[in-house]
Amino acid sequence: MTGKPSSTPGSVALIAGPTASGKSALALRLAERTGGVLINADASQVYADLAILSARPDASELARAPHRLFGHVDGAEACSAARWAGEAKAAIDAAHAEAKLPILVGGTGLYIRTLLDGIAPVPDIDPAIRATVRAMTVAESHAALTQEDPVAAARLNAADTTRVARALEVVRSTGRTLAAWQESKVGGIGDRIMLHPLLLLPDRAWLIDRCDARFDAMIAGGAVEEVEALLARKLPEELPVMRAIGVRPIADWLAGRIGREAMADRAKRDTRRYAKRQYTWFANQPPAGWTRASQYEYDQLIAVLEIKCLT
Repeated sequence: MTGKPSSTPGSVALIAGPTASGKSALALRLAERTGGVLINADASQVYADLAILSARPDASELARAPHRLFGHVDGAEACSAARWAGEAKAAIDAAHAEAKLPILVGGTGLYIRTLLDGIAPVPDIDPAIRATVRAMTVAESHAALTQEDPVAAARLNAADTTRVARALEVVRSTGRTLAAWQESKVGGIGDRIMLHPLLLLPDRAWLIDRCDARFDAMIAGGAVEEVEALLARKLPEELPVMRAIGVRPIADWLAGRIGREAMADRAKRDTRRYAKRQYTWFANQPPAGWTRASQYEYDQLIAVLEIKCLT
């Protein structure tokens, strides 16, 4: 490690992209070259229970640079984007106070967007309204949303139970649409930092091969035992840690509901689908001026990013 601090006050590096794109390794290289601090921006890697299935840095990697917000949340809790953003702000401020470069690394677009842009200050939802909405079928809630917030109904997938219900309960509880609340986001740090983003968008075939190979490595490295330990806790099925990619197929295999090959096929399929959704988000949602890179440009652009962050 060079031990060099960031010479640009307020600089924050961001290395983001789909799962298996190589962002963790690249971010670790940047941290070693700059004396930086890695700050997790992946929704699965926050959970203590998911070291293997979330591809969290191992002990040797943790020893090479300071890591923050990795495995710090118990699986019995649900870590919201708002909670993570608050913790990430504190970690960034602490790094700056030590004249170190904060390096955000992860693939959760909602986390990144909430940190930079802030969050809509939606009041607490009336419990009675929430119970009524959540008891509706998705078809019923979407039909109601069409009447009460037609713009949201047209924008959302009619089968997206969670988002349809959220939009409906907000308009019923507050008298304002969710979109109206989102126009007045608060708490973002995008306007007070100097962000240096690098989005990894490798060749899709290369990425899919990496996803498949990594799941095989996870199984060999103890993913089954990790899920066994998680299931032993008997946590509610709706918790994020129980819905993490790979957990349900492995659980079904352990219970004898499916065979080993079907388990691996399902987990790999789910991983590929998730990677494709992330790829589409990072390709289209962040500002056009953010640097996007194929795997062939990683070495060149990490050197450029180092220079930008230190000068």
